[in-house]
Amino acid sequence: MDRRTSFRLSERLMGMDEATWARHANPWSAWSRVTILPLLALAIWSRVWIGGWALLPVVAVLLWIWLNPRLFPVPDTTDAWMTQAVLGERDWLAHGDKPEVAHHRPTVRLLTGASGLGSVVLIAGLVWLNLSLTLLGLVLAMGGKLWLMDVMVRARRDLAAAGRDTVSI
Repeated sequence: MDRRTSFRLSERLMGMDEATWARHANPWSAWSRVTILPLLALAIWSRVWIGGWALLPVVAVLLWIWLNPRLFPVPDTTDAWMTQAVLGERDWLAHGDKPEVAHHRPTVRLLTGASGLGSVVLIAGLVWLNLSLTLLGLVLAMGGKLWLMDVMVRARRDLAAAGRDTVSI
């Protein structure tokens, strides 16, 4: 499955339409989503303390994942770094194969791989209840994703400078 197909599948699963994407571009929405992976890890880890009741915090985090991009208004401006990052991800999916952003591709692959590896390490840490692996997984997954978002901002600027259509809200 290529990146566009997997993106479209996740977009459909989340029920993300243009209006929802515009609201998600609000920096409050995007920054508060950074809480999701640690909250999910904590919710899964809570099985140690509350047993089967851990399903409740897991469901609450899953609800937060769906609800978050719908809670905030469309931003008044697109100047915020996080807004540019969200729009840049969408631009990358539309234009990531263009020559103007070719120099970003190796970094995008590396950071996507680091995030994926971090997710695997995180899952292992949660399965084995190993705090070191869990924290390492969180750092790799979240660090890779945040750095990738910075690359998306730079790629968006490169596309705009080259006269390519970029996503607007």
